[in-house]
Amino acid sequence: MKLVVVSAGLSVPSSTRLLADRLAEATQHSLSGADIRVVEVRELATAIANHLVTGFPAPVLSDAIEAVTEADGLIAVTPVFSASYSGLFKSFFDLIDNTALVGKPVLIAATGGTARHSLALEHAMRPLFAYLRALVVPTAVYAASEDWGSEGDARTDDLPRRIERAGGELAELMESRARTRRPADEAVVPFAQQLAALRTG
Repeated sequence: MKLVVVSAGLSVPSSTRLLADRLAEATQHSLSGADIRVVEVRELATAIANHLVTGFPAPVLSDAIEAVTEADGLIAVTPVFSASYSGLFKSFFDLIDNTALVGKPVLIAATGGTARHSLALEHAMRPLFAYLRALVVPTAVYAASEDWGSEGDARTDDLPRRIERAGGELAELMESRARTRRPADEAVVPFAQQLAALRTG
């Protein structure tokens, strides 16, 4: 299975990429096997801007978009600015066809300097992927500066436990979707065609 991680961190190194990597590890640990591809949106910033104004994607951007649309599961992580996802993160997903993520399992996560921004996951990110008709896992992961290395509390758990739970939920959705997907060689034969085959037989 293909697991694609979209990280919209702006610095190197970034806490956004660190959280993205931890979530990918947790998901892969719960899967029987998965190929992981990381899309660093920061590296595509110029290509995204050019595509928005010209309508023509650069090859590197087309490759990233194709990876996201063909993935069996997606992890989307953004820094939070002004209580919402970053503009670069939104611009990238604006370029993806609004039917490309239908039914795709998605884990959403975000980072920020303070826990006050944690609701951005529920009022901004979850509605975005609901609009795209993706299957968003129940556990969204927010990591404030103080969460790294902390033990959390009775209601929120610590960050590693939330990461493990979210990764497990994404892996379960991916495997469930893979089991129910119709094999390529099991093409649906129209009823009229089946009747015609019976008559000629």
